[in-house]
Order: sequence, then structure tokens, then C-alpha cells
Amino acid sequence: MANDDTTSPADDTPTTGAAGAQGSGSADDAPSVGSPEKDPQDWVTGDEPMTGPQGSYLSTLAREAGEEVPDDLTKAQASELIEELQSRTGRGPGQGA
Repeated sequence: MANDDTTSPADDTPTTGAAGAQGSGSADDAPSVGSPEKDPQDWVTGDEPMTGPQGSYLSTLAREAGEEVPDDLTKAQASELIEELQSRTGRGPGQGA
């Protein structure tokens, strides 16, 4: 009987606690790492000129939306405009683009 009492808590607590903590910590960290997005205005390089791919994608979106895009946008401004034009053109995430 003493064996049963000593074995059960020892088996449950360390095994469940250690495996549960490691398993749930990794599983909880993975989704949260990709989920939060930093505001483009808070980007370290947000005030640098937009990248070539941003400009190219903006041109495509702007053409579809009937808009004109300034050539002198920053990375942050381009990102925000991309999101705005995606929602207007139906090309945004989750819009079946």
C-alpha cells in the first residue's frame, strides 16, 4: 500500500508536469510568435524607401483599384497602402484571392 501511494504521485507529478510544461510551452509559443504583427510605423527600417517587390505589388494593386501610387513611399507607408488596396481589390488574406 505504501508503494502504491508513493508511486502514484511520483508518476503523475513529474511526468505530467515536465512533459506538459515542455509540450504546452512549445505549442503555445509557436502560434503566438507568428500571430502578433508589429505596426509598420514601429519598424526599425520603416522609414527606408519601399522595396522593389513592394513597389511592384503596389503597382499591380493600384492598377486594379484605379489608383496611383507615389514613387517615394517608405516601407511602412507601402505596407499600409498594400493592406488598404488588398481590402479594396479583394486580394487580401482570407478574401479568397
